[in-house]
Amino acid sequence: MPSSLGHVLKIEHLHMRYPGNNRWILDGLDLTVSSGERLALVGPSGCGKSTIARVVLQLLPPGSLCTGRLLLAGQDPRAVGPSRLRALRGEAVGLVFQDPMTRLNPLMTIGGHLLDTLKAHLPEQPVKFHRHRAEELLEKVGIHPSRFNAYPHEFSGGMRQRVAIALAIALNPPLVIADEPTTSLDVVVANQVMDELRRLCEELGSALLLISHDLAMASRWCERMIILDKGQIVEEGPTRALLLNPHSVVGKQLVKAARSRELVNTSFTKTTSTVLEVTRLSCWHPLSELPWRTTWMKAVDEVSFSLCAGESLALVGASGCGKSTLCRALMGLTPIRSGEIKLLGQNLLKLKRNSAKYLRQSLQMVFQDPLACLNPNMTIWEAIADPLLIHKKCFRKAEGRQRARELLVKVGLVPPEDFQNRLPRELSGGQQQRVVIARALALDPKVLICDESLSMLDLHIQNEVLSLLNSLQKKFGLAILFVTHDLNIATSFCHRAIVLNYGRIVEEGKGEDLLKRPQADITSRLLKASPKLPLVN
Repeated sequence: MPSSLGHVLKIEHLHMRYPGNNRWILDGLDLTVSSGERLALVGPSGCGKSTIARVVLQLLPPGSLCTGRLLLAGQDPRAVGPSRLRALRGEAVGLVFQDPMTRLNPLMTIGGHLLDTLKAHLPEQPVKFHRHRAEELLEKVGIHPSRFNAYPHEFSGGMRQRVAIALAIALNPPLVIADEPTTSLDVVVANQVMDELRRLCEELGSALLLISHDLAMASRWCERMIILDKGQIVEEGPTRALLLNPHSVVGKQLVKAARSRELVNTSFTKTTSTVLEVTRLSCWHPLSELPWRTTWMKAVDEVSFSLCAGESLALVGASGCGKSTLCRALMGLTPIRSGEIKLLGQNLLKLKRNSAKYLRQSLQMVFQDPLACLNPNMTIWEAIADPLLIHKKCFRKAEGRQRARELLVKVGLVPPEDFQNRLPRELSGGQQQRVVIARALALDPKVLICDESLSMLDLHIQNEVLSLLNSLQKKFGLAILFVTHDLNIATSFCHRAIVLNYGRIVEEGKGEDLLKRPQADITSRLLKASPKLPLVN
């Protein structure tokens, strides 16, 4: 239970560093969270935001050094035994992870996840209690109990995040930490998820510590804000006052980046060099396969578009509209029902395996969740050099290591010696995404598919990455298909945009036109739901 002073979390002069790293990730941190408070913790990628959550729950790799005072609901999680620590995780604090798909067991049903948690913490309760409580939790987050036996892959990103919230509040903890809970969601679903989280915390009287790089989203849901930089608090105060008049250098940079985004791609002259042409592409998923009837979900339904060398095309839509399915189809990772995909003039669907494999080197993808697509046992340089060795672009590891260093420099991870021998889990989310971008560029592709590839980066770093992609595009004529739910990115970075809804293109044109004169209902809904910073008088 919270201390008598009303603090559910109290941190004083905390220092923390990971094994093999001499730099303090948290450097003399002082932070308190009071009962029932909604506090936003923001800052640039790599500033230590997510590390705070790992410290509180003691989810640190062996050999990490952590000194200073830490009290969670009146107890120091570092000073208790393993069984008590497991109890604190869930009973004293609930954690909503950044991407629930990487935290949910793919072999366990949704209901099974909840039952597993309840049985572990409440073994004295009967089976009927566990089942009733699990169904009650699903209803609380807007999921019908009839989906109790569904598996995580059968849920959309928004529904999986609701499951993560149900798990976090299952034991009525006095503190809920939400670590970038909406980065993989479109703004409409993100609003729904955050509204559910806020309402449930209010019902339970739980404090909410929201870790985010999105200042506008944080300002909508939290009354107080802390800005972190290089493991130290550089500014804190009431959210509105801080955003209207930031005093720290980092605070001013973040607010400036949130209020404006430079138009890096304002014009494009179409050439005859079409590098990717998609014609009436369809991907249908079977929902049931009864002997007498099959029900299909048209995830992608006769989608057609083309992409020229040096052009950026935004693919915009709400969660579940078919954006990611379309990307996986282009990459050959999901079955295609009908249609054509021409890459550099050749139909990928008619080529033999070896020919298609060679041609697909020209089509690379930056996935949404970098941690899920990086081998946890490979160092950073090994992850980047791996495609070079597989496709025999280099034959010696030393050559691959040197090429990896060059790519790390290109994506802003400098000096490369500080990153090349680390494992993915030892990097921040933003740093992990830069590594994935470097790996995608390793084979010198002609077309780059970016599937929500900036969602885990703060706005300042987003602008840097967009500038990097823009310079690479101009230098090498790189064509980019940019999948996003952020209309600001779609309009500022991309030359054209297409809006997808229920698997079909419902609107297309210049991004600026979509912002000023949206024609489709889903475009208007995305614009209306986009969070905004408080206006300066």
